[in-house]
Order: sequence, then C-alpha cells, then structure tokens
Amino acid sequence: MSALQQLRTMTTIVADTGDLNAIARLKPIDATTNPSLITKALMHPDNQGMLSETMSHHSGNIDAVIDSLTIQIGCDILGLIEGRVSTEVDARLSYDTQATIDKALSFMETYQKAGIDSDRVLIKMAATWQGIEAARYLETQNIHCNLTLLFGQHQAIACADAGVTLISPFVGRILDWQKRQQNRQNVPASDDMGVQSVKRIYQNYKQHDYRTQVMGASFRSTEQILALAGCDLLTIAPNLIDELATIDAEVTQQLSPSMSMDIADMTKVSLTREEFSAAYQQDKVTQDLLPKGIDSFIGARDELAQMLAAMRS
Repeated sequence: MSALQQLRTMTTIVADTGDLNAIARLKPIDATTNPSLITKALMHPDNQGMLSETMSHHSGNIDAVIDSLTIQIGCDILGLIEGRVSTEVDARLSYDTQATIDKALSFMETYQKAGIDSDRVLIKMAATWQGIEAARYLETQNIHCNLTLLFGQHQAIACADAGVTLISPFVGRILDWQKRQQNRQNVPASDDMGVQSVKRIYQNYKQHDYRTQVMGASFRSTEQILALAGCDLLTIAPNLIDELATIDAEVTQQLSPSMSMDIADMTKVSLTREEFSAAYQQDKVTQDLLPKGIDSFIGARDELAQMLAAMRS
C-alpha cells in the first residue's frame, strides 16, 4: 500500500482546500476551508457565474455576498463528501464573542435552509479567548466548532475545557517560526516544534479522556504528516495528499490513545481568563503567530471584497 493508503487506516484524512475539482478527485471524508482558500476558489474562472448571481441577489452588499458565497462553497463541498465541512466566520470577529456567536448562528440557519444537517458542519473560529468562549456556548446549542490558528498548549487546554468538537493546531507555521528563530534551513521531525506541539496536545487529551478531537493542520511536508500518523484527523493540502500517494514506504503509527498512556502523566488543568492571558504572554510562538494568522485571513477576505467591488462597478 502507498503511504496515503496506510495513513488512512490510522487517521481520518481531510482535504484542506476549497477546490471542488480536487475534492471530487481525492474523495476525502471531510474538508476544511478558510478565507484564503475560499478566496482562491472563488477567483477560479469556473465560479464567475456564481459570483455574478450572488452579487445580484444581495444588491452588492459585499459582506453579505462573501458570507453567501462561503456557505455556497460549503454546500457544494458537502455534495462531494460523506463527512463534514469546516466553515470559518469572519476573522475580524476573532476578539468579539457575541459577534462570533451571532455569525455562527446565521451560518447554521443558512445551511439548514439549504437542507444541510447541522452535524455535517463545523463552525471555524480563531482560538482566542473570545473565540473559545463563543465555541463553549455554541456547543451547548449542538453547533459543532473547529478552533483554528492554534499554536499553544494553553489554547488547546482551554478548547478542551470548553468542550469544543475539534481543534486545528498548526504545524507548518510553527516550523516556519522555528526556522526563522533558530536560523535553520532543515529541521527533522524529531526536533520540529510544530510536530512535537501536536503530539503533546494529543497525548494530553487522550490521558484525560477529553472528547475534543485533534486535527493537525498547516503542513509543509509529508515528513511532518507521517510524524503524526495516528492523530485523530489530519487536514492536508491536495498537493501533499498526491505526494503521499506516490510514496512506497512503510508508515509507522506514531500516536494512539494507548500509546499516550505509556508516557509520563500530564497534569489536568483548567485555565481562567487571567491564567490564559498569562500563558499567552509567556508563549512567544502564539504571541507572534496568532495575530498574524488573523490578519492574513482578514487580508484574504479583503482581497475578495476588492474583487467583488470591482465587479460591481
């Protein structure tokens, strides 16, 4: 079997793309999107008709158009897969709990009007304190959440304590940060801060029987992916999925609930808002990458907004 086939026996493989053609070809269980991926997908020539129709329907209200297009892409993806799609709320709301809740409720209402079962949608938001608190409430309303832009253990602890369905710790962006800080070109998986961070989160969750699942994200190489074989889920860009399909080598499982019990016990903790803030102030990786990640998603939405404004004029 190829590395991809072996990996699928250990881990749920998720396609990290808004490209409908890629999803139809790869046939993943689930798919994840973010503002950057949505923008890329909607700029494809095949989607110009949908753009024009949606613009007309919403009388040129750009925010309403972007939200509608985001849901439409989600519905189209769900028509191609058996599982769930992750749909991200506007990153500008990342520090506003109530606005995030309101946007999530609006998204779910639109999905339900389109005939989509709520269990097939994960509402995605940044793992700020405010985002996590929004997810805490939404989960009580049976709205499942995927907390993204997760770089630190304190974020993971708070997400598990809030009972969120899924977290997406970013592997590649942490590695990028590590390379810059350490002035290194190559970092093996055994020393990869992104890989090791996800392993610690997974082990902590399994030791304490948290229901929150771990989905490794933001990969730079197949080496990183295979170093996390056995993680609950891994969301992977199409080019790396294709590369895994060409690798003819034995894949060794790296993570499992039982393996997590064999390492030193991790203390179970809960964090108040003050403790979360203090941990954030001590975590240089998250301090650097979380705001930049939010800004990049805002930038992608702005890029799409500018394109739509140009179409309107």
